[in-house]
Amino acid sequence: MMAVVAARELADGEVVFVGIGLPNLACNLARRTHAPNLVMIYESGAVGATPSRLPVSIGDPALVTGSLMVCGMADVFQLFLQNGRIEVGFLGGAQVDRHGNINTTVIGPYERPHVRLPGSGGAAEIAIHAQRILIVSKLSPRAFPERVDFVTSPGQRVQRVITDKGVLEPDGVGGELVLTGLYPGVAAADVKAGVGWTLRSRPSLARLDPPTRVELQLLREVLDPKRLYLKS
Repeated sequence: MMAVVAARELADGEVVFVGIGLPNLACNLARRTHAPNLVMIYESGAVGATPSRLPVSIGDPALVTGSLMVCGMADVFQLFLQNGRIEVGFLGGAQVDRHGNINTTVIGPYERPHVRLPGSGGAAEIAIHAQRILIVSKLSPRAFPERVDFVTSPGQRVQRVITDKGVLEPDGVGGELVLTGLYPGVAAADVKAGVGWTLRSRPSLARLDPPTRVELQLLREVLDPKRLYLKS
């Protein structure tokens, strides 16, 4: 559901800054279905790639297959991202708070953290320069606290948070995330139990369609037959 919902967020011809994992799977699914002209840009410098298989890391040689351009990271960030040419950015993190702020730096106090995380990488740049941000993350009170321990990437451009139970979106008042859509068989209470604040819902919740037979076939047999990112 997460890969399918994320794929359906993408329009044909959009330029997407994408990493490895479910966002990459979603982009390739979108290209195989409704968005054949989707342009994927990777942090490592591959622009317009059409990988022959799912890459296992950001440095995987498969990323350059059929690329329109291969450049350095400085060009990716300066010429494309900071120049306003990236329409969609996918992000995730150890923590996402009620305003869409993302933490990938530390768990606990910065001076004496319980866990030190990898840090920002390009996430902070993506968060402030991409025209819209999609977050993909599984729900749990630990991963969705009311307030992150450290703001690595600000949430002001977050448009949707795609979880394993439903979709959250910022409201029009204070930008707080609210529940807007549910997956088949999921109740609003199931989503609310997965966040660390009192999650509000829109008056009318969307019921998101399950994957089609074609989408499932592409995901399971064509895009990820070895189950790198899909559960068995």
